[in-house]
Amino acid sequence: MKIGIALSGGGIRGIAHAGVLQALKDQNIPISIIGGTSAGSMVASLYAMGYSPYVIYQLFKMHSKEIIGTSHVPWVSRLLHFPFGKKFTLKGFHNGEDIENLYNRLAKQKNITNINQVPMPLVIPTVDIMKSKEYIFTNMVPQEATDKTQYITDISIGKAVRASSSFPAVFSPCYMEKHAFMDGGALDNIPVHEVKKQGADKVIAVKFDSDPIDEDSNLMDIVMKSIDIMGSKISEQSLEMSDFVLNVYTDKVGLLDVEKLDKCYEYGYQSVIEHLEEIKTLFLR
Repeated sequence: MKIGIALSGGGIRGIAHAGVLQALKDQNIPISIIGGTSAGSMVASLYAMGYSPYVIYQLFKMHSKEIIGTSHVPWVSRLLHFPFGKKFTLKGFHNGEDIENLYNRLAKQKNITNINQVPMPLVIPTVDIMKSKEYIFTNMVPQEATDKTQYITDISIGKAVRASSSFPAVFSPCYMEKHAFMDGGALDNIPVHEVKKQGADKVIAVKFDSDPIDEDSNLMDIVMKSIDIMGSKISEQSLEMSDFVLNVYTDKVGLLDVEKLDKCYEYGYQSVIEHLEEIKTLFLR
């Protein structure tokens, strides 16, 4: 039986996916196919290239500044001082080149330059903001591909991850030829269907719930909640296709809370342990 896993977006909380993968590995539950959106693509691509979950966790800690631009002025401060009276252009606060360059370097260490060289089946959703259309970066176009979904197999790992992770306002769209790609979570935050198309017999969906809004919520909390509400119907459809939904509780970890990387990794690991018997029953029969 081929087990697939679909990893959702979620900013810095995405490192919890590495904890999930490590726990599954420790319990001898093999993953044959992987997909991820936004932060999920960051973990999924490294795993598909052959990096172990624990090494992925260490890489996130080592390169957090490159991944989310923590060396820059906080994006909320920039937003508060943004000249909204002026004409707005399709440029965010970071261009994402650091992510692209980092992932291309990490791919090169595995002798990989293009997504079509990745050994494990991999799917990474993104959205072309110009065409309002979903695209899938993958190393293998599925047999049941339709005209509704566009697949791209000729792209560097760095460019694919950058495109899927270009969160609106935080990062500029990722430009490639005639495309302007943005965060894949806008249309497919948990790519269960695409993982199934790759031949997975059963799929684990890994997701995060947005935190409730209260008087202590900041601007980022409100943005994340708004996006979660807008994408809830799409996520519901994806979750219905999965065989098990693993909801990782992250205790109000913000989109860019780098100092909580360790906690997020542990949250992911423990979420598997807490549901271990159910997971084994479903996936090791």
